[in-house]
Amino acid sequence: MDEHIRIGDVAPRVQYLADGLQASFTYPFPIFEAADLEVRLDGLVLASGYTVLGAGTSEGGSVAFDAPPARGRRVTLRRSLTVARTSDFQANGILRARTLNDELDYQVAALQEVKEELGSALRLDPSEVGGAPALPLREARANRLLGFDSTGAVTVFDRGEGTMTVPFPGGIPRTVEDKLAERLSARDFGATGDGATDDGPALQAAMNAAAASGKFLEIGEGTFRTTMPLLLPGAAAGLAMRGTILYSGPPGQAALTLGDGGSANNQRKAYTGLGVVRAIQSDWIDEADIGIRIRNIDASRVEIRRAERFTIGVQLVGDARGCEDSDIHYGRIIDNRIGLDLRTLTASGWMNALRHHGGHFACSSATNPAIGRFGVRLSAAPGAYRLHNAHLFLGPAFELQRQGTPGTVDAIPFLLEVDGRGLTARGVRMEACSPFVARHTAAFNDAVYEVAFVGTYGFTGCAVDYAGATRAGGTVLPLHQAAAALGTPRLVAEASNIRARAFRWDATATGFEGLAVLSGNPAGPPATLNGFCFPGLSSITLNADTVTLPTSRAIAFVVDCSSCKEFFLAAEGTALRPMAMQFDAAEAVLDGAAPLLWSNMNAVWQGAPSCWWEGNADLDSLVGGLALNRLQRVTLAPGAAFAVIGVRGGHAGSVLKSLRLYAPATEAPMVLAGAGRAWGTRELAASLAYDPPSLAAGATATQAVTLPHVQAGDFVQAGFGGQASAFIEWTAAVTTGGAAGTVTARATNRHPTLAIDLAAGTLSVRAVKPRA
Repeated sequence: MDEHIRIGDVAPRVQYLADGLQASFTYPFPIFEAADLEVRLDGLVLASGYTVLGAGTSEGGSVAFDAPPARGRRVTLRRSLTVARTSDFQANGILRARTLNDELDYQVAALQEVKEELGSALRLDPSEVGGAPALPLREARANRLLGFDSTGAVTVFDRGEGTMTVPFPGGIPRTVEDKLAERLSARDFGATGDGATDDGPALQAAMNAAAASGKFLEIGEGTFRTTMPLLLPGAAAGLAMRGTILYSGPPGQAALTLGDGGSANNQRKAYTGLGVVRAIQSDWIDEADIGIRIRNIDASRVEIRRAERFTIGVQLVGDARGCEDSDIHYGRIIDNRIGLDLRTLTASGWMNALRHHGGHFACSSATNPAIGRFGVRLSAAPGAYRLHNAHLFLGPAFELQRQGTPGTVDAIPFLLEVDGRGLTARGVRMEACSPFVARHTAAFNDAVYEVAFVGTYGFTGCAVDYAGATRAGGTVLPLHQAAAALGTPRLVAEASNIRARAFRWDATATGFEGLAVLSGNPAGPPATLNGFCFPGLSSITLNADTVTLPTSRAIAFVVDCSSCKEFFLAAEGTALRPMAMQFDAAEAVLDGAAPLLWSNMNAVWQGAPSCWWEGNADLDSLVGGLALNRLQRVTLAPGAAFAVIGVRGGHAGSVLKSLRLYAPATEAPMVLAGAGRAWGTRELAASLAYDPPSLAAGATATQAVTLPHVQAGDFVQAGFGGQASAFIEWTAAVTTGGAAGTVTARATNRHPTLAIDLAAGTLSVRAVKPRA
């Protein structure tokens, strides 16, 4: 027959005293399932953080903790079965020995638990007869002591203590003990706060009691040294500190953890006056070396006075739940590599809608000078939820002590390693920082940094560094210099009516004043700015008020971006795809190794022959029902000296109405069109030195002038700069039947009788392309 559990005469409970090193503890009694084992630390039942081994065996098994329990903590392993019958023997059915044995084993195990619990209970001696004494009713025993009268019967007595009443109407008498028990104090459990005694066990006992009773814990004045990490479970009502915890325990631990991990809720908490200092400065290598860790807070208020000398000063964590809708106030966050870390640990955690007030995030110049440091980090563990949304920072101050000028070691206020939307930092102060207010390494959108003051030893920069980012989602408002002038972006180029700017370039091609026309499949392919920018192309349809732009055509502004690297593109129409090209100082096209970024969508490299970057969606496509894609800023690569920025058709019927390009208010980039460039101008001109022959009365003379790109049907004129005569009439015509790109200038003597001979001068011709 099958083997079954044998229930021996073994007590179903075992207890150990942890030494801080041992992580595995045995239990000598059998359990049927892992859930049958109750695991306690100092009386608190644990729901996670361990693994039960050996369920279903007669000899028992072991419990393996994820991390060894701290030294001095009491580990209790106890069998706790659910008392319920799960099987039924059918009438006239087969009675299987295995089923019967399992039932009897379960009953014996349950009875062993009853025996174990009775052994800890008060009971009458077996020699006494009679039933168990009944307790007095609740009303009779309230605020009284339980005892025995002269006959040995259970009764109640007065506590013999004074009562107190609040001096207000409706107040009721209460004992002093009841009044004092409203809030727990760490000193009630033996904590001294003298800075020398190890107060760790006393502090942890106080925290356990606060959690077990659901009460508020108070840690008073003084310095409370601890050699063990501390945990205040989320079942406690909150924590108020007036003193400071001095952590001298093992590295790689959170000195103070508030709230439970897993799915435990940490709502409506008040944590005030928190202060934790590491006894020895961290070397900033281990990110598990944390001052204050707060788990899964929701609708809470947190006040942190100080967190100093750790790798991470303060860390908010979201795991099976998350952090949201809370206010956190910061004081001195000093000498930490990362002052504040907002981190998700699992795919089910989140980090949203938090309001961060104040904070002095600073480092001493001598603290780990070769290691980069950051004020605030938004991060996620591998595989964790990466969308951090809606964080508000009010008045944070950063004094991070960059090393060298302009700085060889990172000292950056904000580090965004995750995706998400909506980070607003108001009134940021930057002292001795890198020339970046933030670094983005992912696809974060809608981050606004209002920098109120910059004092970085001669450097006043406060840009955003996009190190490997896929979105240019940050905007800096530098209020520390000419705030009034910086409030409005500058209009660089405008085509308020694209259709009105169209002109006939030649018999088949259409051009646009002030803009270049580009092909998605240029022949060659070209390699330079002049090769990619056409003055006109075919396949563009002109409507009564709009332009139909196919997917193979783009219309764009050409700008000098040697100084300005950020532009905002605004387009009106339907199904338009943003595009941009980049060129170096020699006007050679830059390839995909020089990426650019759109602020609100991903950039896609099209490669040769088009060689442009475009957004991954049309400007009028909706995101969650909203036209967010219309809001596009483009951030160019550092090596770009010239750029082409515009739109192409998203499909064959795309319609373009207007196009505008903006830059920051401090910039005034040059727009390239005409003036020696072939694109963007209706007017062509050429000149040459010319000595007209002597013209008899009524006679004419002609001179051919080369004018590239002139076409039949262009409006042409001729003029002569030199000796003037009222009787010499200058006209021009496009040469037909001869050399292409030639204008014939004609001089006619309109005097009725006299011959005229003009002195040498300059003959100029001009052609204007007709409006289309």
